[in-house]
Amino acid sequence: MRSRIPGLGQLVTLGLVSLLAFTASAAEKYSENPGTAGDGNFTIGPDYKPDPDLSDRGNPKGKSFTFSMALADSKIFPGTDKTLDPVKKPVNKERKISVYVPAAYKDGTKAPLLIIHDGPGPLGSIRNALDNLTISKDPNRSLPAFIAIAVQNGGNDGKKSERGLEYDTMSDRLARFINDEVLPAVLNNAEIKAAYPHLAFTANPWGRGVIGCSSGGAAALTMAWFRPDLFRRVIAYSGTFVDQQDDDAPEEAQYPLGAWEYHSGKKLIETSELKPLRIFTHVSEKDIRPNDAEETHHNWVMAGNRTAAALKAKGYHHRFVYSLATGHCDGKVFQQTLADTLVWVWRGYHAE
Repeated sequence: MRSRIPGLGQLVTLGLVSLLAFTASAAEKYSENPGTAGDGNFTIGPDYKPDPDLSDRGNPKGKSFTFSMALADSKIFPGTDKTLDPVKKPVNKERKISVYVPAAYKDGTKAPLLIIHDGPGPLGSIRNALDNLTISKDPNRSLPAFIAIAVQNGGNDGKKSERGLEYDTMSDRLARFINDEVLPAVLNNAEIKAAYPHLAFTANPWGRGVIGCSSGGAAALTMAWFRPDLFRRVIAYSGTFVDQQDDDAPEEAQYPLGAWEYHSGKKLIETSELKPLRIFTHVSEKDIRPNDAEETHHNWVMAGNRTAAALKAKGYHHRFVYSLATGHCDGKVFQQTLADTLVWVWRGYHAE
């Protein structure tokens, strides 16, 4: 189809280490009816136009915060895994956490949230979208007042790197890290607490989204895939649905082809139970990273298309964008589509 884009069961203790998650019984009571508007496959380009809702339109601003977390203090990603090669691919000593609380958020309410991989990444555009669309009077073009949390990766890229370990590994480890360590750190940050003494996050997994590009895009799907009790809304641009999992990772025993398994002969998506997820994926016509071999380009585009086909065949609420004349994590694609993508992925959400 070618067209232009139109406009649970686990408790985690709240405290310094972990955050209260939605229980299965509570999740069953929540329901939403997003309909099928915006679902399907879309081809865009080769001409692109920035969406005004991603720019500063003079609307009321929220508050921004930044702090750091030392990798050595983490119980989940301390930067010392045996799969790493810190000589060739150094590991960061700390990761920056950037937080934006929109003006529309009311202190004390249980806020939905969006995790942004490779932070700050598209946080600036997302901040503008929140400023513009949380006050929108158009019910088909609005956003809930979610809190955006951009999390920096642990350093470097590809196999044997900390970023690769965090993003390309087929497990629930990253989801646990965000839920058990990052979210409590945000809630307990002194500067944030001073501004919002009653800040709270929703425990409803439908109120928790993840966005990323490249390996961060694959990680967005993997977080929700393995932990739909924690995260259910997925945005993956130029997703790395190829094999970049460390060859000596324990997960190789079950998923020897890494994220390629989502659409491989294993047909992970199609042979698994239908999960309660809402998923956006994208691939560019020339989706290849600098210094990658030409065959990687073919594999990348193939992987993006095959992942989209598998999600459609399984019956997911899915939106897939194929962008012409664009490259890997292309800024032109973000500037045209991100507002539409956010509106679509949050369609149907409401506070409990």
